[in-house]
Amino acid sequence: MSAVASGARRDVRICVVGSSMALGYGDPKALGWVGRVAARTPAEEIDLTVHNLGVRGDTTAGVLERWRAEVGRRLEDGADNRLVVAVGAGDVDAGISLARTRLNLANVVDEAAADGLQPFVVGPPPRADRTFNDRLRAVVDAERDVCERRSVPFVDCFEPLLSHEQWAADLSTGDGVHPGQAGYGLLAWLVLHCGWPQWLGLDPLP
Repeated sequence: MSAVASGARRDVRICVVGSSMALGYGDPKALGWVGRVAARTPAEEIDLTVHNLGVRGDTTAGVLERWRAEVGRRLEDGADNRLVVAVGAGDVDAGISLARTRLNLANVVDEAAADGLQPFVVGPPPRADRTFNDRLRAVVDAERDVCERRSVPFVDCFEPLLSHEQWAADLSTGDGVHPGQAGYGLLAWLVLHCGWPQWLGLDPLP
């Protein structure tokens, strides 16, 4: 008898750490990409709990400092505990060096793996500011490299949205940094179709 047939769905606990983009700031529906991804994740095989621990303005340094204390309270012995890291743009705002960004993310990912968690990294999307994006591109490349070296899933939200008309239009109606409902929908689509189901051991979405 399958787990689904017997009613014994796999207990999956996901903690999402990151900045305002993970938190979903600016979304009039207050879902952000995290809420949309959780809603679209098939629930037939897993009993999913998602804890959004985003903090506005957070950096890789902030995540490194706080993630264990905040995540540890939300894990469950015997459950399939996982960690999503979604940060990066705040490092550019804070003037954190690229080398330090790389090291901070590497430490978070390595510590999570050592604790038995399975990390998943979502890179930062572009802003309306071209000069900022030139600097952010280097951060995205560094994050991708950290993940590839560790065989950790990485979702690039930068290149697919850099010239995306709907993304640009959504940014133009707000602060140029955070999208609205449409933009968060685009971020959710990228996550859902760039390794999320496979990371959870589920079939790819159509």
